[in-house]
This record gives sequence, C-alpha cells and structure tokens, in this order.
Amino acid sequence: MKKPGFLVLYLLLIIAQVLLNNFSFFERYVLVTFLPVMIMCIPVDKGTIFCMAVAFLTGFAVDFLGDGMLGLTSLSLVPVALARNGVISLVFGSELFARGENISLRKQGVGKMILGTLLMTAIFLAVYITADGAGTMPFLYNLAKGGVSLFVSTALSFFIAHFLTSDEKWK
Repeated sequence: MKKPGFLVLYLLLIIAQVLLNNFSFFERYVLVTFLPVMIMCIPVDKGTIFCMAVAFLTGFAVDFLGDGMLGLTSLSLVPVALARNGVISLVFGSELFARGENISLRKQGVGKMILGTLLMTAIFLAVYITADGAGTMPFLYNLAKGGVSLFVSTALSFFIAHFLTSDEKWK
C-alpha cells in the first residue's frame, strides 16, 4: 500500500490534535502538542510566507474546533513558522536548501531530529504559555509547566516527525 500524501497526513494530525485538546483533562498542567513539528516538516521548497499562512490556518482550525481560546494557537504557531528556516539551517545545515531535499529522519539522524523538534517546540511553548498565563499565573508555575510540556511534547513530536518524514512505503 502506498503511503498517503503529506496533505492527508497533515489534516489527520490536525484532527488528532483537536481530539487531544478536547479530551485531555490535564492541559491545565501539561500542554501536549505536536503542531510545531508539523510546521517543521512542511517541504523545504515552501517559503516562509506560505509556512506562516499554513501555521495561522492550522492554529485557527485547532482553536476553532477545539476548546481553546480562539487565536492563541495561531499566535504561537506563526513565530514557529517564521523561525523554521533558521532552525532548519542551524540544526540540519543549509545543504537541505541547496539540494532542495526535505527533512528526513533517516538522512539527518536521531540527534538532529530531536534537537530540531526541541527548538521548534520550545518556541511554541514559550509564546503559548506566556500568552495563556498573561500575567495571571506565577512565573515558577509557568516555568514548570513549560519544562514538563517541552519534555512530553518533544517525545511525542519525535514520533510524529518520523511519521511525516519517512519516505518508505507502508506494508
């Protein structure tokens, strides 16, 4: 069976994130998200403006269909899309852009994929937790929530990245 296209997988992962947001009762303490790695895995030949538009629409869809505050996920995903090319160049090297290759776990390795996922998720969580708390939550609470969320989301995002970047056919 041939692997479905990137767009189909992307839409299914948006639905999975919406379901996770709607049916998780621990979001007050731990924010589990894999949206930043979805933005990171958009094909490299797409420009920054395209990625920012996709990030905005993805965040808006997750907030609209989920139980989140409308616009908060969009506010957090757009900086991730803005920093995407810089993070890819920093972690994976600028050869990806020169050769026109997409990110691949098999080619770049586990360490680079975890580092890229960690950086993208950290940007998302920093903006999200800061905007969500908006001065009403204590700093140490937000710091602890961010640290635990970063660990959990990076671990989950690594597997999502493997799923989105694998070039093999399904069996």
